[in-house]
Amino acid sequence: MSYKEIEDRLKNNGIIILDGGIGGELQKLGAPMDKGLWAGKCTIDNPELVKKVHESYISSGADIITANTYATPPISMREHGYSEFIDEWNAKGVRLAKSVAENSKQNISVAGSVSTYGSWDRLSEDELIPGFKEQIKILSDAGADFLILEAMSSALKTVETLVKCSLDTNLPVWLSISCALDKKTDKLMLGYQESIEKNTKSFLYNDFTDSIQTIKKIHKGPILIAHTDMTIMKRALTELKHNFDGIIGAYPNVGYFEKPTWNFMEEEISPSQYCDEAKSWIDAGAQIIGGCCGVGPKRIEAISNLKN
Repeated sequence: MSYKEIEDRLKNNGIIILDGGIGGELQKLGAPMDKGLWAGKCTIDNPELVKKVHESYISSGADIITANTYATPPISMREHGYSEFIDEWNAKGVRLAKSVAENSKQNISVAGSVSTYGSWDRLSEDELIPGFKEQIKILSDAGADFLILEAMSSALKTVETLVKCSLDTNLPVWLSISCALDKKTDKLMLGYQESIEKNTKSFLYNDFTDSIQTIKKIHKGPILIAHTDMTIMKRALTELKHNFDGIIGAYPNVGYFEKPTWNFMEEEISPSQYCDEAKSWIDAGAQIIGGCCGVGPKRIEAISNLKN
């Protein structure tokens, strides 16, 4: 599927199915997770498994597969001693996804993931900019059809910096952010808590509505809520839709991270339950739906019927 086809479907109020998590599926297939780069190193160490994950999402009805570049931003690769491989690993992530898409009988688009993984708001804007721009250029040159700025788990200042770095690219750009519930005030915040049910640690940064008001001044492409507990997704989408006139989407996580592996909570949320939740996201205005960490092909297959 060319990006123009995606754009046309969205303009006609259609639904686009994004893939699910890559790292978790690689973990299930037995690929070792790197302590520093998580699933990023699998592109080099286990390329056939990476392709297998992409293929599984296409078979499940995804319109878009995402290159395995979330965990290989230059900032993180330099920190963990892989600076000489930045170009090679990021470009290969795109090429692997492109080869799977081109060999598929379906019309599939490939998104390049430009992420804040490894920066975690501890760096200044001047320190962040070179790495963000570097990854954007590599993924663009390698042939990504469009870019997803995966700024989930980041504070507003980091999100703003990443968006500004994308303004010069010729590719379409989507932005994903995450949110969490401040239980003391019952307000949504830019931040994250992977599982409310399991009471995992929460990180609360900026008021969610205020953040959207700031972000929309510089970003005009779709905004998606990602890596967010499913139980607050509809509320978050409703708030996003109320404050942003553009295309919106959702790809929550299911489970929680215990580095370097993911706890999936598969028995607690079935594919049909995930689909029921996804219907509520569409009701709230989402046109792009998929999954983040812990969401695999079975759940994507369950929601793929919703685009019809």
